[in-house]
Amino acid sequence: MEQTGSRSLDTTCCIAGGGPAGMMLGFLLARAGIDVVVLEKHADFLRDFRGDTVHPSTLEIMHELGLLDRFLRNPHQEVGHLSAQIGGTRLRLADFSRMPTRCKFIALMPQWDFLNFLAGEAKRYPGFRLLMEAEVTGLIEEDGRIAGVTVTGKNAPAEVRAPLTIGADGRHSTVRNRAGLRAENLGAPMDVLWFRLSRRETDEPETFGHAEAGRLMVMLNRGDYWQCAYVIPKGSIDDMKRRGIERFREEVRGLSPFLGDRVAEIGDWDDVKLLTVTVDRLTRWWRPGLLCIGDSAHAMSPIGGVGINLAVQDAVAAANLLARPLRHGDFSTAPLEAVQARRSFPTRATQRLQLAIQNRMIGRLLEAKGTVRAPLALRLLPRLPLLRDLPARLIGIGFRPEHVRTAEAPPQPPAQPPGGRA
Repeated sequence: MEQTGSRSLDTTCCIAGGGPAGMMLGFLLARAGIDVVVLEKHADFLRDFRGDTVHPSTLEIMHELGLLDRFLRNPHQEVGHLSAQIGGTRLRLADFSRMPTRCKFIALMPQWDFLNFLAGEAKRYPGFRLLMEAEVTGLIEEDGRIAGVTVTGKNAPAEVRAPLTIGADGRHSTVRNRAGLRAENLGAPMDVLWFRLSRRETDEPETFGHAEAGRLMVMLNRGDYWQCAYVIPKGSIDDMKRRGIERFREEVRGLSPFLGDRVAEIGDWDDVKLLTVTVDRLTRWWRPGLLCIGDSAHAMSPIGGVGINLAVQDAVAAANLLARPLRHGDFSTAPLEAVQARRSFPTRATQRLQLAIQNRMIGRLLEAKGTVRAPLALRLLPRLPLLRDLPARLIGIGFRPEHVRTAEAPPQPPAQPPGGRA
């Protein structure tokens, strides 16, 4: 992971953010022979409770790139179906065994392993540079175009100049804020508390969710521990803390009694991480010289764990549409507009589905009193052959899966970046 002490660095494409969208796009552009710099503000990728679900659509991309076997050598768990208990009813919500993909499962893999893998593969290409501890602080604007970014950090250049800047720096994106791009907030009735509890061999093996009136928890099987997501009403974290950690432990045990005294592993509120759920999207993803993708363009709800996979799909579409223009020095807005046009439908459709589930199911469940019953639509799904595969397809593949259309460039020295400075 390269560092630099020079004051200014020039490249063809500067990517702000080393998350799934930024790393995948950086890898694909470098693979296509484009000079690219990825800026990541942290010293490493080791941050817990990030999106760890790698869906069949992303695994299919790894297969198309010839990387699947190596990728799956990383530690991971394979989830073949998703189940939930709502009140007294146990349901299988999604079965991936009939997916039209090479991998018929979701891979639960720590995001740092996913990102380190992409970084390692990208380093094989001479045009790829990853700068760690390089935080983007602002945009450089010249003649009505974004011409690069200002940077701070250990051994980071003061600025990176490029004819194209990509904002892939997450839902709290500095790039999109500095660019003045307007986001439409779509609302969310919930927040999520993340924590982990040890897992025993006698525990049931599957990833599952359990919902009762006013309470909902999802447990992801991570081998030797459970990664738990406890859903709470939006903005209620302070009320929960006032009730005390012991009350929270009892609520967790009430949803999963088999955990027994393991709930004591939640020592205090420092062991619980709050995810403030935001669902939004930019009305316009681009400005001349600038494009936002992934969470920077559209923050997703955690429902279905699709955020990382939408980000990867954005990156693949962007590489498909940008590689040729960048190679030929076309820095017009037309390719940027094409990326938004391509990815707007799956983004809107996915968010519309997430909002329906949030507002019509989860929101009502969190407000419910007494006994709850599974919605009729969920109870009917397993009995209707034409519909039973629909949840798996929507979660595992999505509305518009992308495929790698960029060819791997033959090995060659990195191209001279615009401006001639290095």
